[in-house]
Amino acid sequence: MTDLTLLLESFHRNARVNTFVLDALKPEEYDLSDGRGGQTVAQILRHMAGFRVGWLWNISREHAMPLLDPTLKDADGDPQWRWQGKAPNELQGAFTEGDAAAVTAVQSALDEGRTFPDPWNEGTYQSSPAHFLQHTIVHDSHHRGQILTLLREGGRSKEDMDKLDDLWAIWRE
Repeated sequence: MTDLTLLLESFHRNARVNTFVLDALKPEEYDLSDGRGGQTVAQILRHMAGFRVGWLWNISREHAMPLLDPTLKDADGDPQWRWQGKAPNELQGAFTEGDAAAVTAVQSALDEGRTFPDPWNEGTYQSSPAHFLQHTIVHDSHHRGQILTLLREGGRSKEDMDKLDDLWAIWRE
């Protein structure tokens, strides 16, 4: 049996950091981009939140289904994400529910002594399903860094950026 205590604690801290960043954003900052074709803050947030359901659709559809709207289909006939097209300030639920689904999927796989399916031979956490949670933390951290860079380059004052550094306190508890 894999002891997930520390990883789950880190995963929950990651969620708190995401909430901290979401709460710190001003509506006018959602459209910030690098001006060279990169994603906007809103697009990055949507990508971060959608990462969970995207991977769950590949590795554990049972756990992805609560995150999807079966009445809306994409071009392939697959159900669409419930937060598709939602405003960035409405994505907290996508993060919260996506995180819960990810934890449940990992715990179920571990309890059943199995790995996740790998339908496209991409590598789906075959050494341990728990690595999906670690991948999510790393993925979110990468994109939060992009968001903070866009905020700084978008005109946030040094004082405002210093306040955003308070997010590090969550990791040091």
